[in-house]
Amino acid sequence: MVLAHHKEEPKVQKILYVPHDNRPISDKQTAEVVEKLGYQVVVPPDNLLGDRQDLGHPDELWAWLKENAQGAEAAVVSSDSMLYGSLVGSRKHEYTQEQILQRAEQFRDFRKAFPKLQLYVFGSIMRTPRTGEASGHEEPAYYRNYGADIFRYTVLKDKNEVEGLTRREKKEMAFLEELIPKKSLDDWMGRRKKNFAANETLIRLTREKTFHYLVLGRDDNAPYSQTHLESRHLSQEGADLGKTSFQSMAGIDEAGMLLLSRAVNTLRREVPFLYVRYNWGRGEYTVPSYSDEKISASIASAVMAAGGMMVTNPAKADLVLVVNTNPNGKTYEANDRANDGTPREGTKYLADIVSDYVAKGYPVGIADIAYANGSDNALMAELKQRGLLFKIRAYAGWNTATNSTGFVLGEGVLTKLMKDDDVDALLLTRYLDDWAYQANVRNTIARQLTWLRGDGVYGSLDAKRDAVALRSTRMIARFVEENLPPFRSLEEIQVTFPWNRMFEADIQHGERKEISYFRHAG
Repeated sequence: MVLAHHKEEPKVQKILYVPHDNRPISDKQTAEVVEKLGYQVVVPPDNLLGDRQDLGHPDELWAWLKENAQGAEAAVVSSDSMLYGSLVGSRKHEYTQEQILQRAEQFRDFRKAFPKLQLYVFGSIMRTPRTGEASGHEEPAYYRNYGADIFRYTVLKDKNEVEGLTRREKKEMAFLEELIPKKSLDDWMGRRKKNFAANETLIRLTREKTFHYLVLGRDDNAPYSQTHLESRHLSQEGADLGKTSFQSMAGIDEAGMLLLSRAVNTLRREVPFLYVRYNWGRGEYTVPSYSDEKISASIASAVMAAGGMMVTNPAKADLVLVVNTNPNGKTYEANDRANDGTPREGTKYLADIVSDYVAKGYPVGIADIAYANGSDNALMAELKQRGLLFKIRAYAGWNTATNSTGFVLGEGVLTKLMKDDDVDALLLTRYLDDWAYQANVRNTIARQLTWLRGDGVYGSLDAKRDAVALRSTRMIARFVEENLPPFRSLEEIQVTFPWNRMFEADIQHGERKEISYFRHAG
């Protein structure tokens, strides 16, 4: 009697992922990239993750993490979620320093309980928004009145440490100290001191081998600011660790994608090769808005965070990253009137580079950073006209320049392991979000808000939320008909605004609804 040998199904590897909030880009869209590779990405339920109003539940997240770690190969964890509840929570919480540091110490206990688990942690160095308006109501209330003054005060504070102040600047600093209410400044700086102490603890834990990798991201930043000042000191604190285990880098929202990419590359024992090509002009020397360094430095940090290596020959690269910068080195906003699809200096030049690389069979990713907070309509029109939209492997043009470059890089190096249909699905997600919504529909509807009944504004939709969702759904459907191929998944589109504001949308379509998405309540 011959027994039939049944081939065992390969075990699905489990990766835990704790994002720093439940925005679609931080949460679902990042997890979906790794799910395309066949991994089980286990994410906490929405009610534990923070949003704008609910700052999150750090103690419950610790319980969830411990309950779900059994059998996981790796964990990518936001320290902001574990210490404060969320990224927004890190800016507005009322926890004592003792509470925060006790939570940080739990990482050590977690490591002892799960010694074989690969543990990757990303956290933020608190941002310094330029104005109250720029803070998007995600800072304490007084920042709306004194945000610009606080920002300027920290610019002078940082500059004083680096190069000293002129007599006029010293007078200005003294004036600002009198102008800004002491209670407000003490509250803002006090919370930052707690954040700084927590980040020092995370660096110490990295030194003790608690983490396989630690990234501290400089949230919305400037060449001189409190964020930049603190980053300099934290980099010095971790200087002995080297970039193979710790980095302070520009940006934060892309860090989850980069470390998930690193986790996959480590599990597969692979080091992806990247080749980077910039537009003509300032190119690699561009210092984008919301950043404190040239874009080439940010990209080099992102490559390191993803576990990759830069190469000088595109033919040897797992991803050829083409970076759409403006020749003059400036970054504009996607809602600028100039972003109307009219070709500018560098548009055709960059499209020619993409055409050439695609023709040679290179796996191309595009970091579209000529504009912040949305796609470059002129470039997208050129790619569409040349039939290149679905001949590239990855694309990003959302939020800040570092968000886009980091995300497309982390996702892009993983696409070599994916089926073409899955690559197309991920491209669709970005085109619907970054191009259709961020660069076009959002701006049109923002101008129409006053027409809609009820109370509500751009940053707090309230009674207008359903009407804006319906209008956005219709306008994106129209945009899809005019600009994208007739994918079956695009027959049904639904737009919602989970954060009750227009800055980001959750755009569901057929493909997204079919994806299995693991939500474990623990």
